Amino acid sequence: MGDGNLHVNFLLEKNDDENLARAHEAAGMLFRKTVQLGGTLSGEHGIGLTKQPFLSLEVKAPEMEIMRSVKRIFDPSNLLNPGKIFPPEDSANVREKGQ
Repeated sequence: MGDGNLHVNFLLEKNDDENLARAHEAAGMLFRKTVQLGGTLSGEHGIGLTKQPFLSLEVKAPEMEIMRSVKRIFDPSNLLNPGKIFPPEDSANVREKGQ
């Protein structure tokens, strides 16, 4: 986290529902603290699926729509990494859920 972007992995048994839930909770706590301290969730590797639900902690709705618009211009068929950066448009984001 020294340069402000987060690189972390939680190693666990994915077939253990309790451990998986605890890892998701820990990741959320870590992502919130990172943004709170002025860091960023993304660097050169992008957001991906794990950080996707937390993107709204860092990017406000108007900015998110601009980013979506740019993606639609350059990738109208959504062929490039579909579903990897933006939370589904019909889902409430983390900021709205108060997480």
